[in-house]
Amino acid sequence: MSDCLFCKIVEGKIPSSKVYEDDDILAFKDIHPARPVHILVIPKKHITSLATVSPEDAPVLGKMLAKANEIAVAQGSPDGFRVIINTGRVGQQEVPHLHMHIVGGPDPVGPMLKRV
Repeated sequence: MSDCLFCKIVEGKIPSSKVYEDDDILAFKDIHPARPVHILVIPKKHITSLATVSPEDAPVLGKMLAKANEIAVAQGSPDGFRVIINTGRVGQQEVPHLHMHIVGGPDPVGPMLKRV
């Protein structure tokens, strides 16, 4: 997509602090980190969100998850991390390109959700 922020990062039109890249996925540091380790992992193919994936997207989704530990450890979170994929308005997805947050660091991440 020509107006997609993350597609522009994949194309090299917008710089990023890359930490991992292969033919299918790109991982880079979040520009507004919420934790000492905060990495975004995106498919290079434009997929709007988890709500729009198809069976043909399964391999790239699997690769994103399979690489999470390697990326987290390499970035300084060897004792664990959290993976977050926000989807749609209710999930507070801010960029309409599927992306996975890897968050961690030396201290526990904290509670997963605020109880209602």
